[in-house]
Amino acid sequence: MQGTVEGFEFGAVTPAASYLVACLGSALGLRCVVRSLNNRQSWKPGWLALGAATIGCGIWTMHFVAMVGFRIQGIPIDYDARLTSLSLVVAIVMVGLGVFAVGYRGATPVTLTAAGILTGLAVVATHYTGMAAIELNGSLDYDSLMVSASVLLAVTAAVAALWTAASYRGFPAALGAALLMGVALTGTHYTAMAALGVHLRGATDASYMSGMYGNSSPASVLLPMLIGPVVFLILAGVVVMFDPQLMLGDGDRSRSPQRRRGTVVVPERPAHPPRTGSLFDPLDQRTGVRDQRTAPRDQRVGRHTSSRGR
Repeated sequence: MQGTVEGFEFGAVTPAASYLVACLGSALGLRCVVRSLNNRQSWKPGWLALGAATIGCGIWTMHFVAMVGFRIQGIPIDYDARLTSLSLVVAIVMVGLGVFAVGYRGATPVTLTAAGILTGLAVVATHYTGMAAIELNGSLDYDSLMVSASVLLAVTAAVAALWTAASYRGFPAALGAALLMGVALTGTHYTAMAALGVHLRGATDASYMSGMYGNSSPASVLLPMLIGPVVFLILAGVVVMFDPQLMLGDGDRSRSPQRRRGTVVVPERPAHPPRTGSLFDPLDQRTGVRDQRTAPRDQRVGRHTSSRGR
C-alpha cells in the first residue's frame, strides 16, 4: 500500500525556518574558517573546530526543522535516537575533514573544491541518515534521478559557497556565501524529499490508524532533540560577536606592511590583521602587552652577544 506523504504540514513556516537556520550555521562556520586563514596568530585548530561544528549543526538542525512539517497521513512515525545522533556526528566529521584541509593546506583551488565536495556530501549523508532513523510501519524508497539531482545541487552550491567565502573579503561576500550554503542545505533536503516514496506494510487501514493514533505531528518528537544544537548555534554566535573581524571580514590588508618592534622597523609578515581580543587568541596576543620581564633581558642578551662579536 502506498503512503501519502505530506512535507508542508505548517505551510511555508518550516521551509523558511530551516533556511534561516541553514544560513545562520553556514555564516558562523564560514567566518570561523576565514578567520583561521586570515589571521595566523589565532588559534587555528580552535577556529576550524568551531567552524566545522557550527556548519555541521546547521546542516543537522536544518534537516530536522524541515522534518517537523513531515508526516505520512494516518501513520504515526518515530525516530531512532542512535541514527539521529549518528547523522549529527556524520555532518560534523565530514565537514571537519574539508574545513581542516582548507585551514592547513590553504585556500587553493584544489583544496576548496575538495572541501566543497566533502561539505556537499555531508549534507547528503546527513539527510539520508536522518531519513533512515524514521521508524514506521512501512519502508522508504527513492527515485534515483531525484537523488542524483540532490547530490549535484548540494556539491555545486557548497563548492560555490566555499570559493566565495575564501576568495572575497567583507560582509557582502560573507552574506553571499551564507545564502549559497542555505540554498545547498534546504535545496538538497526538499529535492531529496521529492524523491521519497513510502510503502506501507500489509493491508494497513489508514483511517483506522488515524483514529487510533490521531493526527499527531512529529513536532513533539523532534523539538526536544533540536534544543541542544540550537543552543550551540546561539553560543557560537556569541563567540563570533566577540571578534568583529569574523563579522566584518578582513579589511586590514591595506595597512602598511611594516610595524615597529621596540625601536627597529621590521617587515611585516603578510596577511596579519590586528589583534582583536578573540576568545581563541593567547592572553599576550589579546592584551597586546609584552612580558616586561623578558623584553629587557632579551635586549641585554643581544647587546652582550654583540659586544662579544666585536
